[in-house]
Amino acid sequence: MKIHEPTPNTRRLFLMSFAAIALTTGCGYASNESSSVTPPRVDEAEVIASSKSTARIALPDFAEIAAQQGKAVVNISVSGTSKAGIPALPGFPGTDPNDPFYDLFRRFQIPGPQGGQPTHGLGSGFIISPDGVILTNAHVVDGADEVVVKLTDKREFKAKVIGTDKPSDVSVLKVDAKDLPVVRIGDTQKARVGEWVVAIGSPFGFENSVTAGIISAKSRSLPNEGYVPFLQTDVAINPGNSGGPLFNMNGEVIGINSQIYSRSGGYQGLSFAIPIDVAMRVEKQLIDHGKVSRGRLGVLIQEVDQDLATSFGLDKPVGALVGSVEKDSPAEQAGIEPGDIILKFNGKEIVHSSDLPPMVAELTPGSAASLEIWHKGKTRTLSMKVGEMKYESANTESDNSVKGKLGLSVRPLTPEERSKAGLAKDEGVMVERIADGPAARAGIRPGDIILSVNGEKVASAEKLRSLVEKQRKQLALHILRGDMRLFVAVKVE
Repeated sequence: MKIHEPTPNTRRLFLMSFAAIALTTGCGYASNESSSVTPPRVDEAEVIASSKSTARIALPDFAEIAAQQGKAVVNISVSGTSKAGIPALPGFPGTDPNDPFYDLFRRFQIPGPQGGQPTHGLGSGFIISPDGVILTNAHVVDGADEVVVKLTDKREFKAKVIGTDKPSDVSVLKVDAKDLPVVRIGDTQKARVGEWVVAIGSPFGFENSVTAGIISAKSRSLPNEGYVPFLQTDVAINPGNSGGPLFNMNGEVIGINSQIYSRSGGYQGLSFAIPIDVAMRVEKQLIDHGKVSRGRLGVLIQEVDQDLATSFGLDKPVGALVGSVEKDSPAEQAGIEPGDIILKFNGKEIVHSSDLPPMVAELTPGSAASLEIWHKGKTRTLSMKVGEMKYESANTESDNSVKGKLGLSVRPLTPEERSKAGLAKDEGVMVERIADGPAARAGIRPGDIILSVNGEKVASAEKLRSLVEKQRKQLALHILRGDMRLFVAVKVE
């Protein structure tokens, strides 16, 4: 396309007309006798200078952030035999692979082949302590047999997965190194919509790529991600950015880039980051306890729209409408009933129903909480002790140790799985993944439940590891496969 430059005469005429308009409309003077008003002469050079000064309103300079904080951003490469594709989102439009909207929400690790084949993937992460503690996304390292961290100075380290929390999509890694550069942790609560933010990561494997944008919204709720109040941004994020940091203009990390909204699989202007305060709480619990505990009410909630608000006698559509209450749950014991609307939790207003789950989840199980509810046309205040959320969450450090001997990873059984199998509370661990090794050659499969090793009961990954370490050559694993119990002999390498 050609661009036509204006002639000098045309430009002078335009500038003089622009100056006359500015003087007439901008000074606040109006008159019906416009012909009697003689505008003062405006020099063309002054108008051009004014125009240039306006153009000099500088955009943010991200160079300092990239130079100082980029050193603590790492490239993560993983290999294994796990599913490495984009996870589906059950119960949400587009989660069926045949649905045209299947790719709307995508986590953006670079995936390898699926279906139990050898896989390789790339992601990002960042160092939070000089001795090598690294944060990334759980889906980056999920199912990895080997995790390699590459620094900006080209040094590479094999990383140990200290712990993973799938509900928040946060994982903690550790490399054996000292005096590493670290990021500065910011405060997500102080972040404002419209602020500039910077992402550093490895999109499509291009290490330490810098992109920028603004915070588009806060406290976004995504399908099946109820425990994370996401930061929405318009920062360009693509596959390989997973686990990378989101910086504010002070060079502080305020989020972990985690998901994108896309129909193509690439950046389309909507990206989502896990708030750093959520990630740091998860990191502390994983390091201290090997798992994450979350508070629980035991209610099923839904959004309150204008029609529902009118029906229940509320002035405006706010709060979380209780659709059902679990039997013997903390909510039932506190007196919450279906049809109640939770307006406040520990003094914080519930504007949208999605505001409630993160507030409850961040509480320690057993801690006290106060609720203000709308009950049959009146407000009531209730006190209660929150319960503990049950979900799959395991310390994978011990799993990796077992994997090294047998070539498998295990996790605790969920209450539903334990009940269905008819097992006691301290009985059995689920085989989650199988790599090439002794267990695979003996015929152990994902989904098998290991009950005992050489006659000794197995109740945890730690117990399985200790029993395996005691043996030198051969193990007899008692397993439950469906409804059938059988012994499998495994030769240990």
